[in-house]
Amino acid sequence: MNCRVLYLVGQLGLGGLERQLFYLVRSMHRGGYKPVVAVWGNSPDDHYAHEFRALDVPVVALGSNSTRLAKLRALRSIVSSLRPEVVHSYSFYTNIAAWWAARSTAAIPIGAIQSNFIAERQNNGKLLGKLCARWPYAQIFNSFTAAQNAKRHATLFRPRRSYVVKNGVDLDKFSPRHHPERGYILALGSLLPVKRWDRLLRAVAYLTEKGLELQVLHAGSGPLRGELEAMTKSLHVEHVFRFLGNRHDIPTLLADAAFLVHTSEVEGLPNVVLEAMACGRAVVATDAGDVPYLIDDGKTGFVVPREDEAALISRITTLLTDRELCRRMGEAGRNRAEQAFGIERLRSETFAVYRAEGWRDR
Repeated sequence: MNCRVLYLVGQLGLGGLERQLFYLVRSMHRGGYKPVVAVWGNSPDDHYAHEFRALDVPVVALGSNSTRLAKLRALRSIVSSLRPEVVHSYSFYTNIAAWWAARSTAAIPIGAIQSNFIAERQNNGKLLGKLCARWPYAQIFNSFTAAQNAKRHATLFRPRRSYVVKNGVDLDKFSPRHHPERGYILALGSLLPVKRWDRLLRAVAYLTEKGLELQVLHAGSGPLRGELEAMTKSLHVEHVFRFLGNRHDIPTLLADAAFLVHTSEVEGLPNVVLEAMACGRAVVATDAGDVPYLIDDGKTGFVVPREDEAALISRITTLLTDRELCRRMGEAGRNRAEQAFGIERLRSETFAVYRAEGWRDR
């Protein structure tokens, strides 16, 4: 099989980087580039494995191998067999594997940093974190903030060449619909400590205590669900805050929402903010990662400091009580999404990185 581009990813569940990889592969001329996706960890039956196969893109599982060394050997065998021109790691912790598999071949290895550079290094341990931050020598960041952090806070263990390619959004799937008369507040994302949903819960408790009528829906799963559900009860907001779990109808949820609230402590470039903007919904978000680059504060939504819960409450109150402002911000957000975050831009900028590293796109 003639594979020109091999993608290596940790897993293919319902995550942001997995969605970006799917967008990238879907947007390319697959008959000409013959992409293949290799999955390092989880089962190949994860959500996006089916999506890739529907595009006639092969998905190869490495996770059935019992050890990292066995996976490395299997990946090396795939590279030797397929002879790709580019091996692109799409998960941080698979960067070193992509580099090693491409060694002594003609393939160009490319790495990825999809979130906060410092957090990625720390979360993957001292050895793996350093290795994946250094190799491959060329890595694509999805946020300016992460690229800047790499330059400021690392010397040896950082990429030699850094590129920034911002995430894209499907502007057809995430499209504006009529703004609801009232609508709920929507929260989207994993139930992980770094997402800091406790901030939103405290804000909701304060607002309900002050007599404001509101409803909050959260879509997403994670290990903190039980703890956060208990927190809703202790704050007496279980009647206005609902946990929906994983959902596959995010565009519909956004269409029925008044606006989105995002309270994360650490981010790269959050897909949920892009998707809300594409759907014509205002966003209140903390200033994590590239959120200040995405949201034009006061025009497409509000950006608040991460530790300023009073500001978070104030901005939520503003949008709850001024639905015309909410609508205007949503329209401005859609315009910005159309101008800056289309999928074709994601593909063209990614391929520009390949070419900058010596790839001959024929």
